[in-house]
Amino acid sequence: MEFRIIKSPSEGTIDILMRRIGLGTNKKMDCSDAVGLVQGRMIEMIYAADIAEKAVGVTVADVRGSCPQNMILIAIFGDTASVEAAMQQIKRKSEEGIVI
Repeated sequence: MEFRIIKSPSEGTIDILMRRIGLGTNKKMDCSDAVGLVQGRMIEMIYAADIAEKAVGVTVADVRGSCPQNMILIAIFGDTASVEAAMQQIKRKSEEGIVI
């Protein structure tokens, strides 16, 4: 899995994500203080989304794309501390192989 956090994403970055998610630019996520991006295989991303939403108050969305390697991208929206905590939980539970 690959991980990135965007703190204080620009309006353009949020617009790109909203178009890729399919929500349109007029419907923003409630909190765009930070966005965590996680990319991996579908099974990993479903697992990661579940971990993130159970760990802290974040919103997870599937970012549509066309990847020849069949990689999936999810975006984790929330305040900076929550996004960082969610991504730490994903990394920890994935490494330990914890069943959720």
